Amino acid sequence: MVSITTSPSTVQSVTADVLILPVLSGEEGAGPAVLGLPELSPVLAAVGASGAQDELTRLPAPEGVAASTVLLAGLGRGSLDDADAVDLRRALGGATRSLTGVGSAAVAVPGGTGEQLAAAAEGAALGAYSFTAHKSDASSATAPLQEIVLVADESTAGDGAAAASERAGILADVVNVTRDLVNTPPNLLYPESFARRVGEIAEGLPLEVTVLDEEQLADGGYGGIVGVGQGSARPPRLVRVRYAPEGATGHVALVGKGITFDTGGISLKPGPGMDDMTSDMTGAATVLAAAVGAARLNLPVKVTAFLAIAENMPGGGAQRPGDVVTMRNGRTVEVLNTDAEGRMVMADALVDAVAEQPDLVMDVATLTGAAVVALGDRTAAVMGTDEARTEVLAAADAAGEPFWPLPFPEELRAGIDGRVADLRNIGAGRAGGALTAGIFLREFVGGTPWAHLDIAGPGFADSPQGYMGKGATGMSVRTVLAVLEARAR
Repeated sequence: MVSITTSPSTVQSVTADVLILPVLSGEEGAGPAVLGLPELSPVLAAVGASGAQDELTRLPAPEGVAASTVLLAGLGRGSLDDADAVDLRRALGGATRSLTGVGSAAVAVPGGTGEQLAAAAEGAALGAYSFTAHKSDASSATAPLQEIVLVADESTAGDGAAAASERAGILADVVNVTRDLVNTPPNLLYPESFARRVGEIAEGLPLEVTVLDEEQLADGGYGGIVGVGQGSARPPRLVRVRYAPEGATGHVALVGKGITFDTGGISLKPGPGMDDMTSDMTGAATVLAAAVGAARLNLPVKVTAFLAIAENMPGGGAQRPGDVVTMRNGRTVEVLNTDAEGRMVMADALVDAVAEQPDLVMDVATLTGAAVVALGDRTAAVMGTDEARTEVLAAADAAGEPFWPLPFPEELRAGIDGRVADLRNIGAGRAGGALTAGIFLREFVGGTPWAHLDIAGPGFADSPQGYMGKGATGMSVRTVLAVLEARAR
């Protein structure tokens, strides 16, 4: 994990391997403007740089600058006043993500506000990540940036810089909990090992971990989780992580989809792209990270996270299209498509979450390809009760993560009525697949305030952008944490 410290040094005197500075695109015809070292602006223009978003230019440090080199990150904005937190996170995160093999970097936003400096610190910390656990040639040359120094001199509103750097470090750590778990290959991360990893991650924190194995799940009537997991030689688990600080003013329950690998079961997926299904446990990793974040930030709110973990395989014992299973709450479901498995494991966990009588339930899942068709690879969907959906959107805006609200059209509800059971696990047609999945989950939450986050698009990336590299992004961890922080306030 990257370490973050603050320094009252100037951009000229701070010691680091690389000094990272934002670049403005400048006013019309004015050319790029380097914040803090304006003497580099004509050099930047001479090499054809413009200060555009995602543009990175690395130059030798000019005379009088202690850092070895300077990395200039385009903001794509004409003035610093126009640059918001999203711009700064993206620019500075893209800069640190590029610095593999570099020991230390100094990050500055000369002339910026305290909020802008905090956003820069957060983006820089999030960008300093790469997953090299299984690289046989892993070395210092491929390691992510090791140390970030946040420059808070007189040109920056540096009040609270130390708190900003500490918070940025915690946020990066908990997002990286999700990234590491999702990036772990499925032959190494399966239900039993995932549950074991939860215990290891929670060690030393005020978190209580409870694990239900396959026998306890069967005895407890968790038909959805058991049914999905029965085709695998590696049986399912349900993990509960509880953070219950003294004096907690509220209670939020979290549910995460934890399909450690999804072949689709008997309803087998096409081969191309199936390797990405190692990421189908992103929701479970996200709610775990949020519980860890609440504990590390000492939030005065109770959090109970449920990780519904199974491997969806087409083994000899796999459930068949047409099977009927009895869910945790006694309702019966016709399994018409075994590739609609996420909603089955989550429905069981939602029953337990609601039984806790929390003030709010949030579930997180890489649930439907239909959400990707609707919103693309970078934007997540949020559905649920009106107030909960609005609350998530406000938190996402604060965290700088793109979410978009989707409705629950009542005419789609009839499409999940079962022929021989209470419900069916898919809608009557292909239209509105993300919506019918949400409507199915709604059947298991009753009147509890509830938000459903479908992160199928942005949870796992095929191409890097800003502080998010290829593979696991950790997208939505900060939004869920922002909900918890808002409720704690």
